[in-house]
Amino acid sequence: MRKTSVHIDDELVARVRILLGTSSIKETIHQALLEVERREARRQEIRALVEMDGLDLRDEKVVARAWRY
Repeated sequence: MRKTSVHIDDELVARVRILLGTSSIKETIHQALLEVERREARRQEIRALVEMDGLDLRDEKVVARAWRY
């Protein structure tokens, strides 16, 4: 990790802090970055579902992986 200085909008941080339920600027920024990362992962999963990418249900290997959890 590194320490850095940035100019941020205090009102925006306050609003995001409420949305995320965080208690500090550091935690708010960290959680916001994680949320962006999670949102992108969800976007990619949705794309894969829409395009049926790797989801050939006629393939026994694909079906076997679907039931591993």
